[in-house]
Amino acid sequence: MVQPDQVKDAILRALPDAAVEVEDLTGGGDHLQVRVVSGAFAGLNRVRQHQLVYGALRSELASEAIHALALQTSLPS
Repeated sequence: MVQPDQVKDAILRALPDAAVEVEDLTGGGDHLQVRVVSGAFAGLNRVRQHQLVYGALRSELASEAIHALALQTSLPS
C-alpha cells in the first residue's frame, strides 16, 4: 500500500513541472488512477510519456505497493 501523496511526490521528483492528481480507486492504496500534466511530455508519444511516469514509480511498482495503475498523461493546455 502506498499513500497518494507518496505517489505524487515521486512523480514530482522526476517531473518537477507536473500537475499530478492521484485517486485511490479502492481505498486500499494499491489501485490508483493518476493524471499527470507536464511540459516534459512535449514531442513524446503516449507510450514514452507513460514510461517516464512508470520510471518515477519504479520501486512502488516493483514492490507491488501499487498493484494497478490507471494512467492519463497530457501536455498543459
